[in-house]
Amino acid sequence: MADETKAVGDFGLIGLAVMGQNLILNIADNGYTVVAFNRTVAKVDHFLENEAKGKSIVGAHSIQEFCEKLKTPRKIMLLVKAGPAVDDFIASLLPFLEPGDIIIDGGNSHFPDSNRRTRYLAEKKIRFVGAGVSGGEEGARYGPSIMPGGNEEAWPYIKDIFQAIAAKSDGEACCEWVGDEGAGHFVKMVHNGIEYGDMQLICEAYDIMKRGLGMTCSEMGDVFAKWNTGVLDSFLIEITRDIMKYNDPEDGTPLVEKILDSAGQKGTGKWTAINALDLGMPVTLIGESVFARCLSSIKAERVRASEVLEGPEIPAFTGDREAAIADLEQALYASKIISYAQGFMLIREAAKEYGWKLNNPAIALMWRGGCIIRSVFLADITKAYRAKPDLENLLFDDFFKAAIHKAQPGWRRAIAKSIEYGIPTPCFSTALSFYDGYRTKNLPANLLQAQRDYFGAHTFRVKPECASVSLVEGKDIHINWTGRGGNVSASTYLA
Repeated sequence: MADETKAVGDFGLIGLAVMGQNLILNIADNGYTVVAFNRTVAKVDHFLENEAKGKSIVGAHSIQEFCEKLKTPRKIMLLVKAGPAVDDFIASLLPFLEPGDIIIDGGNSHFPDSNRRTRYLAEKKIRFVGAGVSGGEEGARYGPSIMPGGNEEAWPYIKDIFQAIAAKSDGEACCEWVGDEGAGHFVKMVHNGIEYGDMQLICEAYDIMKRGLGMTCSEMGDVFAKWNTGVLDSFLIEITRDIMKYNDPEDGTPLVEKILDSAGQKGTGKWTAINALDLGMPVTLIGESVFARCLSSIKAERVRASEVLEGPEIPAFTGDREAAIADLEQALYASKIISYAQGFMLIREAAKEYGWKLNNPAIALMWRGGCIIRSVFLADITKAYRAKPDLENLLFDDFFKAAIHKAQPGWRRAIAKSIEYGIPTPCFSTALSFYDGYRTKNLPANLLQAQRDYFGAHTFRVKPECASVSLVEGKDIHINWTGRGGNVSASTYLA
């Protein structure tokens, strides 16, 4: 064990829950000396006597001792519950820090909190980093995806450590500087929102195979195994294969079918959907995935509804099952493309709104390994943004445009059959609706604008090709639709 009497620590970490302990072990394995602290001090001693024994890890029993054992500039990571606990620890650290020291929040903090903390600590000459960390327990131990943002002055001091402990994809570390202030936590929030969407899409495919195609869990496991060798190769498809094949040891039946169909959530998907609404971005698939969890949670009400509300009877499947599964694969792939396209639309808009300089190719790279949404698919996104960093939309990239064109017939057939059978596909369906809306030159919002002007004098603008002396292009126009209304218009605003 390292000498505990002086400043020997290369890195300090506060919070010895599973993620914290595993991250410390990961850092130590990569040749750094780590100082560990926990509010419940007994956890420190237990950790040192067990998992950390014999490694370059030292403990501290107070915040002051913790800071004294770190080399300057101190690099301190907090892995504590998001919210007030982060601010409390920052307040307790400040009396023992010096200008230039670095505080890193590695929890699931909401990005506005990271914006605030970056500014507040900059005034005190402390460099703050809000780092999204994904990969769960195993990722923390053997290589997570790390998404750091905040005070960029900190990056040269933490870069080598973070990139050493991060997951690797094609030899590249799944960690790069994201952007200013709360950008790291923002990107992690969008990652989690996409994760919600990916999981719901897989669940919809499972439901269609189970109820629509009459397949057993074992048969579905075989399908997921096959899908995991192609364009859908990903961590979530891989674990779904394993789940489908897992039987309850007591009676040998699939365990997944015994699990209550009421899903929980920690709020990051909801944050993504709310931020999309705030920024006026149509991130419909993540929104629907959040609502799908909400619908699942009203189980008792759904049971009552199932007894009184009618729908189509699902017939025994007699068609070409392999063709139906191929259609389903294309529906899942196309919907996934839409979800990521929407996610990057939100990231692009956030950069504009908050004045961030974001690194889109690096974001896709960081998601390629270590994190929950890691997949082969992300290599194609990385390639697209490296070829054109200011790419307006993934759907404009030749690779994804060709992929979605190819997938479209099967995508439409799979959704149509689900509607016919009465099997809900909120994420498949909203992905297709978004695609059809996005590729439509003239949407019916012209009528909506007329309605708004009719009942509330909210005004409208005229199409350039229809401009005239009375209908001036670029001007907010109000019409007295009935002859009984006034000519005064309401003020215009964006909601």
